[in-house]
Formats: sequence, C-alpha cells, structure tokens
Amino acid sequence: MSFLNEFWLWWHWIVLGMFFLIIELMIGTFFIIGFGIAAILVGVMAWSFDTSFNAELFVWTIFSIIAIGIWYKWFREPDISDSGQSNYRLDTIGTVQEAIAPHSRGKVKFDNPVLGNSVWHATAQTDISPKTRVKIVRINGQLIEVAPL
Repeated sequence: MSFLNEFWLWWHWIVLGMFFLIIELMIGTFFIIGFGIAAILVGVMAWSFDTSFNAELFVWTIFSIIAIGIWYKWFREPDISDSGQSNYRLDTIGTVQEAIAPHSRGKVKFDNPVLGNSVWHATAQTDISPKTRVKIVRINGQLIEVAPL
C-alpha cells in the first residue's frame, strides 16, 4: 500500500475513470458507467485535497456502491411488463359473464387485462353462474380455467 500511496496520483483516477467509460461504450449496459464516474470524482477530490490512497479507495468504493444502487433502482429492466401482454398472475380476479358448466366454455371479464384482453373464454371444474367472482387457476393455451372465490 505504501507503493500506491507514493505513486498513485490524482490523474491516475481520471484515467481509470475514462477507461471504465470507454469499456461502457463498448458493452452498453450502463453498469460500468458508475465505476467510471466514481473514479473521475475521486480524481477531482484527490486533486483538490491531499488524501491518502486508502481514503481515495474507500471513497471510490462508496461511490461505486451508490452507483450500483442507482443502476438497480432506475436502469434495470423490470421482470414483468406493464404493457398488458403478459402481466397476469394465477390469482387474477374476474366476473363471470356467461355461465360456465363443468368442462364447457363460458365467458369471464377480468379486472386486469390477461395477455392483452379483459374478456376470455373460460372453463371450470364446477358450475359457475353469471356475476360470480372467480380467479384464474390454470391457463391451457387459449383457454383459462377458473374457480369461484
């Protein structure tokens, strides 16, 4: 560490930050950009104040952790899309519009769109009368199996 304390200067941090930014341009994930910006900020801090390499490394680590947190919060893609195409869960609730007899089709209008539509043909294991609240039990291709709440 004493070697780095003597020979690691403020401009080394800026060069390291530029190196990270160039790598980011090549891969385009917006993940490494935080490391680059953190290194440049530490270089400016080392130029402005007389600090040891240990303190600079600590500050760079803190800035990098903050950058990773920001990346996870704002830039990472969400697991479920809000487009209405695939944002359903098996406990999605709806109301029966046409009666459903066992192993035959009826119609259900869901409160939230399921695979892009609010109204679907549905099957059930039991008799379900109109205006009964139901939830999705299983999806088989284009048919949705429901059960009363």
